[in-house]
Amino acid sequence: MILGRTLNRFGYEVCAASNGREALDMMGTHDLHPSVILVDWNMPEMNGLDFVRSIRANPKFSEIPLVMVTTETEIEQMDRALEAGANEYVMKPFTDEVIADKLRLLGVLQ
Repeated sequence: MILGRTLNRFGYEVCAASNGREALDMMGTHDLHPSVILVDWNMPEMNGLDFVRSIRANPKFSEIPLVMVTTETEIEQMDRALEAGANEYVMKPFTDEVIADKLRLLGVLQ
């Protein structure tokens, strides 16, 4: 919810899912093609890392900028997320400015 409000303030329309499987279903069922995806590592049913791998395996979604936003602070976890296909990594707690900086790095926020 916090991240959704932040993105709304930046002018994004937010579509939220409670887990990776639900997000994949929404993207397939509603033919969504978001300008950016922010995903938490720790989710039920399908965690963020598995979601990243699934998104990157689908040519339709493989180029969408993706940010892992998580409490996982170990360098090894960051490496795993980036190797799986995340473009950026944000550790909680974060500020709006940190999110804005990452989105600017990805070229999806002015």
